[in-house]
Amino acid sequence: METGSFTEKVEKIRMPYRIAILAGTVILLVGLFIWFIYLPKSEQIDKARQEIKTLEIKLNQAKMKAKDLKKFEQEFAEVNIQFADALNLLPNNKEIPALLKTLTQLGTDSQLEFLLFSPQRERPKDFYMEIPVAVQVSGSYHNVAVFFDKVGRMDRIVNILNVDMKPVKDRSTSLTTKCDAVTYRFKGETDAPQQTKK
Repeated sequence: METGSFTEKVEKIRMPYRIAILAGTVILLVGLFIWFIYLPKSEQIDKARQEIKTLEIKLNQAKMKAKDLKKFEQEFAEVNIQFADALNLLPNNKEIPALLKTLTQLGTDSQLEFLLFSPQRERPKDFYMEIPVAVQVSGSYHNVAVFFDKVGRMDRIVNILNVDMKPVKDRSTSLTTKCDAVTYRFKGETDAPQQTKK
């Protein structure tokens, strides 16, 4: 009974109004769909796109850093090799006695007579220590030159400084040669200057 009366009422409504009601219903449904489903999903999609862009930027930055890291690792390896080479040139504390013994052996092999071989006090520099040795030998000019040449060919750095040559006697081919043989070593923790107590 009620269904029939509702249908009768609908039939009594004019066609333009029916179309308007239908159009309004469709618009309402579309509006509800847009409001409750499309817009939230659209915002999520925009948010996801923004996140993807951010992640792509971060990924590109990470790739650039990875390239730089490989470059830095290579440079670090090269510096380590150079540092190892420098360490080979500069002896450490334990190697100094053996180095001094080698110097005397080179002098003896060069047919020189040692009159003085006196290690002096170490002199601190920026990152290394100077180790001077006062040397006085007797022998010919040629033998002294051979000795200096052999010292110059050593793996370790040893500089011959303050060379002073004098003949043993007037018109003698034998010379008394004074010089400083200076070698170097890297500073260690024990070389740090001690702070005076207040």
